Amino acid sequence: MSASTQPAVVIFCDHLLYPSETFIRAQAQALRRFTPIYAGSRRVRGLDLPSETTYTVSSGDMNGKVREVMFKLFGTAPHLVERLRAVDPVLIHSHFGPDGLRALPLARKLGLPLIVTFHGSDATATDVRHVKAPFGHRRYLVQRGVLRRGANLFLAVSEFIREKLLEQHFPAEKTLVHYVGVDTKLFSPAQGEQGSTVLYVGRLADRKGAEFLIRAMAEVQKENPATELVLIGDGVLRGDLEKLASENVKRYRFLGVQPPNVVREWLDRASVFCAPSIRGRSGEEEAFGMVFAEAQAMEKPVVSFATGGIPEAVLHGETGLLAPDRDWPTLAQYLSLLLKNAGLRRKYGVAGRQRVLRLFDLNTQTSALEKIYDGVLEAAAIRERSRPPLYAPQEN
Repeated sequence: MSASTQPAVVIFCDHLLYPSETFIRAQAQALRRFTPIYAGSRRVRGLDLPSETTYTVSSGDMNGKVREVMFKLFGTAPHLVERLRAVDPVLIHSHFGPDGLRALPLARKLGLPLIVTFHGSDATATDVRHVKAPFGHRRYLVQRGVLRRGANLFLAVSEFIREKLLEQHFPAEKTLVHYVGVDTKLFSPAQGEQGSTVLYVGRLADRKGAEFLIRAMAEVQKENPATELVLIGDGVLRGDLEKLASENVKRYRFLGVQPPNVVREWLDRASVFCAPSIRGRSGEEEAFGMVFAEAQAMEKPVVSFATGGIPEAVLHGETGLLAPDRDWPTLAQYLSLLLKNAGLRRKYGVAGRQRVLRLFDLNTQTSALEKIYDGVLEAAAIRERSRPPLYAPQEN
């Protein structure tokens, strides 16, 4: 079947697409039996998407901004509906709970089934008093019952996230675990470890725990003064974290946001990967952490905190070491243990890649996703066939 005759699937995100959302694009590009069509409120500076198959409510001008407001407040987007109808999609797959709520009016207008993937804070951040939640998230928390009733299927990126959704009364029979998956051909070891480096990749935000890594590295460098801390990513805490590092750590680098190929190069050359996510006051926790799977695919041992879905991504004592939440002294001990034991690093690294190949390979997981699409489409077709006609035939 050629790409032109494959059924189209609308990949919906409010903003298309931030640099940290490579997993959404990678999953869409890995589809083999469906053609991905991207749709959202507007484009943002971030990942490249094919212009010929990317549709937005707003074009960026003043009229577009008005259309975006109308869409977000009232669910009306006639121009987007018209453009999507022209490509004849078979379903909508929305990423993130709040975006699923936004996509629901589109699904109803187009008469399409809706699948929603929950990735993390959309399922865990339930106390917005302690987080600067955007309007869309607050609206979602008030109206998530509408989404629970209206969507056809909910996908959780980990067992941890599924349990969170069930606690919020999402129907168990409509809530499945589906790991997004990692491109294990792209993320595969090449030259390998170069020097002694602890690598962090992630947003420089409170929940990501970079502060605790910096404090741990101050202790690590007392035993391993040649070890360098490298942080890739940006965020509101960058200035504070750079100050903390300058006061406590001797060898460190903040590289800011980097393209995927540069991230991969640093994963290849690092000794240990460490991203110690914490549980935030809002309830936010790491859902799974694709970067943990990417690091392990590169045969890197992982050190982190045992929070959220991280223990699903990293097996303590087999592919890495997990300390209790916010216990940075233990984090430091684990980092030091791995840095001075090349054999243990190798053992955990090899085991980590084998586990990723077995459980989290992108092509395998995307094939499973296509079977999920098949099931949703078949169920929708059965419901349509069993629906009574609008007008019963008249008897003579």
